[in-house]
Amino acid sequence: MTRLLKRATAEGAIVPQMELPAGTVSLLFTDIEGSTRLLGEFGDAYADLLAEHRRLLRASFERHGGIELDTWGDAFFVVFTSATGALVSAKEAQAELEAASPIRLRIGIHTGEPIRTDEGYVGMDVHRAARIAAAGHGGQILLSRATYELVDPAGLLDLGMHRLKDVGEMHLYQVGDRPFPPVMGARSTNLPAMASPMLGRADEREDLLHLLGDGRVRLVTVTGTGGIGKTRLAVEVAGAVAGSYRDGAWFVDLSAVFDLDLLEPVIGDALGTTAELRGFLKDRDTLLVLDNFEQIVGAAGTVASLLTRCPV
Repeated sequence: MTRLLKRATAEGAIVPQMELPAGTVSLLFTDIEGSTRLLGEFGDAYADLLAEHRRLLRASFERHGGIELDTWGDAFFVVFTSATGALVSAKEAQAELEAASPIRLRIGIHTGEPIRTDEGYVGMDVHRAARIAAAGHGGQILLSRATYELVDPAGLLDLGMHRLKDVGEMHLYQVGDRPFPPVMGARSTNLPAMASPMLGRADEREDLLHLLGDGRVRLVTVTGTGGIGKTRLAVEVAGAVAGSYRDGAWFVDLSAVFDLDLLEPVIGDALGTTAELRGFLKDRDTLLVLDNFEQIVGAAGTVASLLTRCPV
């Protein structure tokens, strides 16, 4: 049976019917990083930026054989019969957008055999492609191994295995060697693994979980004499709530740091970035566990500045 796609745009126009390819296809998702921040920064002008972003992407998709399946908000879902076409289109669209606009896209591509329906595609391959896009950062293009095996590997960086939310382990590759923060996923964390379950401290654990669950509380301090298990408790609680933070929970070992000038670089190293820390954290939903923080004289002011610059 021939499958045809009919789609109404956000403006109400009907897109002409298009035959959906069957079998192996490459699925591409896009999303704008920091769209809320951009709206606040540009106000009414953001509508023009969004329209230009859509024009550039649609032109690139069309040039390389992409079929637009869906558009919602500032995101696209597109299918290609060729993995190379999907990759070239993503690279081209990303480059054109970066040259012309402050909008930064995260793009994910996965190749598989989704189930074709009268309305489009369904199945785990669709979810995998969407999760790959969601795991990226603005300006980053991520591919699954299934796509990587069908394209020219030149210029692709092996990021290794990552466990993505709801779809399990996936081997990811990045276009280019530009440095980005760690891939975001269900386990975006560097929290140390503990060899055994924590015993006791049930009351303290519940108190910390309650504080972290209060949206008004942005800084929690665990105090006590040395050797009573403050680090163990903090790691246990951070691990329990890591999945609640879009950009993960990160452990920062400050045991060898006594110089205030080293505080931000060490935090950045734990997060996998060399970018200016306040700017990096500004649009991220992250839990930081700062271990042995008390030994750095004057560090409280730095943390206060970070909290002030980063939105609630």
